[in-house]
Amino acid sequence: MSAASIIKIFILLFYFTANSKAEDNNIKQYSNDEGILSIMYHRFNENKYPSTNIQMDVFYEQIKLIQDSGYKFLNPNELENKFNKVKKEKEILLTIDDGFKSFYQNAWPFLKENKIPFILFVSTDPVGGNGYMTWDQIREVEKENFALIGHHSHSHDYLIDKSDTEFIADMDKANKIFLNEIGYIPSMFSYPFGEYSEFMRNYASKNFKYAFGQHSGVIDLNKEKFQLPRFPINENYGKLERFKTIINTFPLEYKKLLPIEKKIGKQNNPPNFQVEFFKEQKNIRNITCFSNEGDIWKKSEIQIKENILTIKFREAFKPRRGRINCSLNDKGKWRWFGTQFIIKSN
Repeated sequence: MSAASIIKIFILLFYFTANSKAEDNNIKQYSNDEGILSIMYHRFNENKYPSTNIQMDVFYEQIKLIQDSGYKFLNPNELENKFNKVKKEKEILLTIDDGFKSFYQNAWPFLKENKIPFILFVSTDPVGGNGYMTWDQIREVEKENFALIGHHSHSHDYLIDKSDTEFIADMDKANKIFLNEIGYIPSMFSYPFGEYSEFMRNYASKNFKYAFGQHSGVIDLNKEKFQLPRFPINENYGKLERFKTIINTFPLEYKKLLPIEKKIGKQNNPPNFQVEFFKEQKNIRNITCFSNEGDIWKKSEIQIKENILTIKFREAFKPRRGRINCSLNDKGKWRWFGTQFIIKSN
């Protein structure tokens, strides 16, 4: 065996043995936390890409709706200080993925003028390319105390499809570029496409303070720090009525969600899905879940026994993503959580 192969094996063993399990990163106590609701954007006024775009006139209206509803925007620099505390008032965290030039041209002037805080998650490889921000523009954003630069890998490829060593190599390459261009490695990470395996989550737990997916839900102090939910917003899912519903949702706290591994294949598709709620959570039998097994969204068949919810799936999930969203009418307060599985095609 070559020296290079031995080194690779050592690296992999280190990441597998030195990391804590996902459930160990939760507080595990019912808190009635009002939560932090994170919203994800990509492009602004790029009509060719409706699945990742938002029109600026709609964006203005969404920001106004947040403000008129009495919610404050969370400065991401304060996330670490507030995460493990019970939030008496819900706050909104804006995140923007990929660093498209349309963000800099259209949304950035508005956010800067109004000092609205946000995280800009940057993939290092596309920077300066066609349709993307330059490093000078990223540094301009980075110097403001209400803006935070986040890590979004180097290639922004489907990293979950790569080997573990390829994933680490991609991250290492991004780290070197970040150090060279802004002088540090960002402390917050956004998984490309919101996709991650347990290996990737373990890596994030040792190299970042927080990591974000793209499954819907509201952050509370029991949410696992390296699987934080966000509501994706685009032309199809950014209508004002839906947006109003989103920002008025609250956390649905739970002790444990299984399976821990979010990358599944034929042998465990559909997964044995369980969520254990806190005994203090009232009205738990009002919960309703929807899931997309067979690539068809339908109401899920659920069972609740001793605060543990299980779903009897109709059939296997189809590649590439299996999604589950659950909501609870808790005396007029709508609580929500979602999760996502990545389905291997073979």
